[in-house]
Amino acid sequence: MASDWEYDADFFKLLEEEAAKEGLTTFTVWSRNLEEVYSRMEKGELSFQYLLDRASDTSSQFVKLQILSVKRGTLVLEPIDLVQWAMDKATMHLEFISHGLNTPFTLILPPYDSPEKCYLSLEDLSRLGRSFIIKPASISGGGIGVVNGAERLYEILAARQEFKSAKYLLQEKIKPHVCDGRHFWFRGFYICGLIQCVWWNETTHVYALLSEEEIVKYDLAGLFAIVKKIAGITRLKFFSTEIAKTEKGRYVVIDYVNPSCDMRFKSKFADGIPDEIIGKIVSNVVAYVKSQLTGRLHR
Repeated sequence: MASDWEYDADFFKLLEEEAAKEGLTTFTVWSRNLEEVYSRMEKGELSFQYLLDRASDTSSQFVKLQILSVKRGTLVLEPIDLVQWAMDKATMHLEFISHGLNTPFTLILPPYDSPEKCYLSLEDLSRLGRSFIIKPASISGGGIGVVNGAERLYEILAARQEFKSAKYLLQEKIKPHVCDGRHFWFRGFYICGLIQCVWWNETTHVYALLSEEEIVKYDLAGLFAIVKKIAGITRLKFFSTEIAKTEKGRYVVIDYVNPSCDMRFKSKFADGIPDEIIGKIVSNVVAYVKSQLTGRLHR
């Protein structure tokens, strides 16, 4: 297991415990021991059958670990080239539209340092609405580079200069349906075939469990179909996505794909994921890895 984020420690601890129950041994690679591990792998002193890589998408120094692992026959969750493709919001926007998924009205702007001209018409800006969102296409996680309440052209110009080589998306703000004190905004998780959906408040960022009764009461089965469809489009095995349901009952995919989902526990962090959901995620990851390794042995 590889991570560049200290808050993965609890998630990895649970993975280790579940793996041990299934007869699997584990080894964790952090930034602090990456070079030592890589050196041992180069010398043939250390190898892995399976790599859960939660670092290469955000820390380039981990990419070499995945490349060497694959070269040595290690199975990987997820391959970096697939992750980088799925993380590009501009690409995913077009993919989702072509596959019939609803997305916010979006304008895709070329990189600031690109020779391609950037033209915005008054009609385009009016369709975005009075307050709109600016986000870099290829930067994922933690709201990095995102401007949530933009209103003027100079804000677009300023935002595009933060990551000059990145394409930028201008998106309309989606207002979710509000009923019984709930904002109909959800986080959907796809984990090696398992789909879990939870309430997620777009303002407070607080999660809450979504019960079977609520799925029936509010007619939310469509959430699961959308997450499954995104899995088919991206071919990723482990990701999260944000989906809102509007007052008119229309599902809109907001934040398209997050490959390295935040796995902090709600029992420790106010904006963490419900512990029950993480427990199911861990069980499914371990079961999937074990099935992959067992299948390899029988081939």
